[in-house]
Amino acid sequence: MENEVLKAIRERRSVRQFLDRDVPDELVREVLTAGSWAPSGLNNQPWRFIVVRDEKTKAAMAEHTHYGHTLRGAPVLICVFMDAEASYDRTKDAMGIGACNQNILLAAHSLGLGTVWLGEILKDKEDVRKILGAPDTYELMAVICLGYPEPRDRGSERKPLEELAFSERYGEGFSGPSR
Repeated sequence: MENEVLKAIRERRSVRQFLDRDVPDELVREVLTAGSWAPSGLNNQPWRFIVVRDEKTKAAMAEHTHYGHTLRGAPVLICVFMDAEASYDRTKDAMGIGACNQNILLAAHSLGLGTVWLGEILKDKEDVRKILGAPDTYELMAVICLGYPEPRDRGSERKPLEELAFSERYGEGFSGPSR
């Protein structure tokens, strides 16, 4: 039997089209809880979330990205911030927030929800922070669109591990077992 975590990692895909169906608060809470269990340096948990459902707020945010149609079409937006007051090392904290985001994506997938992690909106992160009324100490790190996925094939491919990994030193072919 295949490991459920590894299966979820391989099956999860970015979803940019959502059904016109509300996501219950308890599922949003489950997804956020999964995010909050990500590892962080010194267990500082620098992530903060603002959940957006309001159409006017989504429309205002959509003006700050090429992917506005995706923001407007998602029932829920999870805005993930780094709180400078909780931060102790920006690089480590950014990595922790990446792990937090991945937990959110995988938890949502396991609950039958779809997500896409938007980063392009970060070019206007200060404007988005202001739209959301977040304090100056909050830095927008990602916007995750969440909802029930519109049914469609979302296949994907990955580069062979031999192009990505090396044994002992760069240039030495990876000799780990294949899958």
